[in-house]
Amino acid sequence: MASKRDYYVILEVDKDASEDQIKQSFRSLARKYHPDKNPNDSEAETKFKEIQEAYAILSNPEERRKYDVFGHERPGGSPFGSRGFQGVDISFDDLFGGGFDSIFSQFFGGQQGDRTRGSDLLVRHSVPFQASMDGLEDEIEIEALKCCDSCNGSGSAKDGGSRQCPSCDGRGRIDEISMIGPFRQRVRKDCAPCRGSGRLISDPCPDCGGDGRALQTNRVKFSIMPGITSGNRLRMRGQGEASTSLNGSPGDLFIEIDVEPHPWFERDGSDLLMALPLNFADLTLGTTIEIPHIDSDALRITVPPGSNPGETISIPGRGLPYSNRRARRGSVTVVLRLQSPNKHSRKLKKKIEEIRVELENHTPPVEERIRDEAKSRRGL
Repeated sequence: MASKRDYYVILEVDKDASEDQIKQSFRSLARKYHPDKNPNDSEAETKFKEIQEAYAILSNPEERRKYDVFGHERPGGSPFGSRGFQGVDISFDDLFGGGFDSIFSQFFGGQQGDRTRGSDLLVRHSVPFQASMDGLEDEIEIEALKCCDSCNGSGSAKDGGSRQCPSCDGRGRIDEISMIGPFRQRVRKDCAPCRGSGRLISDPCPDCGGDGRALQTNRVKFSIMPGITSGNRLRMRGQGEASTSLNGSPGDLFIEIDVEPHPWFERDGSDLLMALPLNFADLTLGTTIEIPHIDSDALRITVPPGSNPGETISIPGRGLPYSNRRARRGSVTVVLRLQSPNKHSRKLKKKIEEIRVELENHTPPVEERIRDEAKSRRGL
């Protein structure tokens, strides 16, 4: 039979390690070798048990002193009795600094919910594009389970219409022992039968059926800040559903914003992108165009002579505000497009034909133009 390994070696600490160092090493190793993190791994399970046993001894000053003197050959036998190590009642608050919720989160990657808290609600709400420029004061109407007005959340139709809850003896709280591996954790929570009130309803409220909650329609006002984007969520604390527990707190309301599209702008964060269709004359001779803009001042776009389709014009400082720096704004990028008329009169066709002949007399052959364009595109 293999001899027991040294507890200090198991916890990977020196013999003069402090209590904090021992505790920190135990936390790390317990998370690493926990069976739920290593399913069907017998070696990890064995190490996990070793780690627990070592910590049970070294975290206890008296047991640690005895172990330092006698090692595993402690006079009087095992400190765990004739059955050996079976798991010890170790405080999770002491080990993991956050109670049961904390250790559950660290071991399993999740988080226990607050059992005394009402459910959160999520609603989606559309706002005009202009709200991303100016912000908006808005409101919505929601229907949610709220504290019943008729019984003030008690669930009883009248005062005195209740009796002491036998499950918790009127305390409203019960203690449960939960297990994580060999650890035992005492958890105190609201008594479910009486919803934490300590009383059972003998004469239920007719409006809520004794639940203490009833559907109510409420109007919720909220503010939208400039720079908001689709998918942003606003959190309205306490505006969710009432708790099923009489002593619990309400949940939160989350409002997910959907910004409606603009007639011609596309958005990239705080920057705006638009296409500007122009005719051949505007691109060749240049032009200046003014269009209405979201900041109430006309957007002036100056197209240089000799512009080509696909080229861009950047106008800094005329985009949307940055959500975290409202004094700064993004840019407007204008992509030039060539738009030919759908219908041509005979007179127009004749003029275009004359222009084409004239252009051909002043431009190099097509192959040379292709090569020059390729060089320009490649930066040669």
